[in-house]
Amino acid sequence: MECIELENVVKKFGNVTALDGLSFSIPCGGKYALIGPNGAGKSTTLKILAGLLTPDLGNVKIKGMSPTSKEVKKILGYLPEDAMPYRVLTVLENLEYIASLRGLPNPRQRALEMIYLLNLKEYMYTEAGKLSRGNLQKLSIAMTLLHNPEIILLDEPLNYLDIPTQELVISILKNFVTSTLLVSTHIMSIATRLATNAIIINHGRVIWSGTIEELRKMGNENEPIESIVARILTKGPQI
Repeated sequence: MECIELENVVKKFGNVTALDGLSFSIPCGGKYALIGPNGAGKSTTLKILAGLLTPDLGNVKIKGMSPTSKEVKKILGYLPEDAMPYRVLTVLENLEYIASLRGLPNPRQRALEMIYLLNLKEYMYTEAGKLSRGNLQKLSIAMTLLHNPEIILLDEPLNYLDIPTQELVISILKNFVTSTLLVSTHIMSIATRLATNAIIINHGRVIWSGTIEELRKMGNENEPIESIVARILTKGPQI
């Protein structure tokens, strides 16, 4: 079954076309990276999949349902590029509140589990607005994952994180074995560690899709994957 489907999606902001007939699908359980330069349409795509934006044209389905449906909201976790938890609430209060909204049976217990998982115990009673950018990102990731979502949408998830925390988050995400994952990034080291497949977009269109291994094989021996992607973005997939 396809868990994510976009068909000929168009989204414009005034005179700017963010998505220009974007089409791709992801099977349930698939681990995909959405790759492209800044301004390619990656964030817009994730916002549409999360039900925060409505396309001007085209069809979008999450497990065959509208992204705005209550059923989808229950199974989806979305991390925007610059997530902003409730600034006047503490770390614990933010997580408890979201857990309660999601109807989890023991919000306090689940909040504490996520706090310990992401090494936020020291900041449990700190207001989100007083956190460093890295700890704010950790809290945002915790809020995204606390209900064990079936479908996970992540926009540049490792932004602002130090190297040990990046490794921790990668390890946590790899434990979501059965979840469908779509991670938007322009950093190939993130894509190759979290995903098995890649969708490369530019100017709001898919210009290449396939497995990470297929992508590597398009280059010369020992050629960095970043170089291969850069060539696709500038010259197209015929290398």
